[in-house]
Amino acid sequence: MPIGPARMPLFDHLGELRMRLVRIVACLAVAVCVFYMAAPQMGQFLLIPIADFLPFNPETGYVDLVALDPFEAFAVRFEISFFFGVVATSPVILWQLLAFFLPALKPKERKWFMPTFVVGVLLFVLGTVFCYLVILNAAFQWLTDQAMGLGYVEPRMNSYIDIIIKFEIAFGFAFELPLVIFYLVIFDVIPYKKLRESWRVVYIVLMVLCAIITPDASPVTMLLLFAALIALYELSLLLARIVLARRIKRQDEELGLAKDEA
Repeated sequence: MPIGPARMPLFDHLGELRMRLVRIVACLAVAVCVFYMAAPQMGQFLLIPIADFLPFNPETGYVDLVALDPFEAFAVRFEISFFFGVVATSPVILWQLLAFFLPALKPKERKWFMPTFVVGVLLFVLGTVFCYLVILNAAFQWLTDQAMGLGYVEPRMNSYIDIIIKFEIAFGFAFELPLVIFYLVIFDVIPYKKLRESWRVVYIVLMVLCAIITPDASPVTMLLLFAALIALYELSLLLARIVLARRIKRQDEELGLAKDEA
């Protein structure tokens, strides 16, 4: 897809933005229509990690959820199709957004465009896969156990599908952390040495972030997400140190000279 020129009148920039938004909406609309037809199968796929905590229907071979009215069933079906539509078209969405901002970057900065595009998509997918395989079962086990001695959990369709999708989205965006950290160091927004020395503060910030973005705010989910983000944070710093070894060495030397002069 073409990239616009760096200098354009304001209305031309707005026209380009509108064009890219139209492309995003058109692709998303087609994907939603396709996935709407397969929403029951997609919904069952989302429920596989928590099938142990749901009633099983031997006649259909599927787990059963409860919808209080037909409008709830329609809303859930649309939510499922919209979620999978966004995931399927995420490369297109990210490409259009990055391509709009690309002309504002300097030539040296543009070389990071394709790596950012590829890594951003892969990290988001990695976050959703990690949530699906590791988080969902542990989170719902803890949540359903809270009803013991009080009653039973009614597996309502709207609540279960909604919280699963929120989990997936939260973990998908949380796994973009290495990209953020890497570019903070690349563009000298925050020096590598500062991030390395302030690890205690960063860990506390990540813990607070985990408490905010986890939909259930359970300790199990927060600790699992916190452990994953810590690993990603350390990996991003390691990658930045390898890529920017010369710059980091020069910054350390300048800092040492400044201390000697002081």
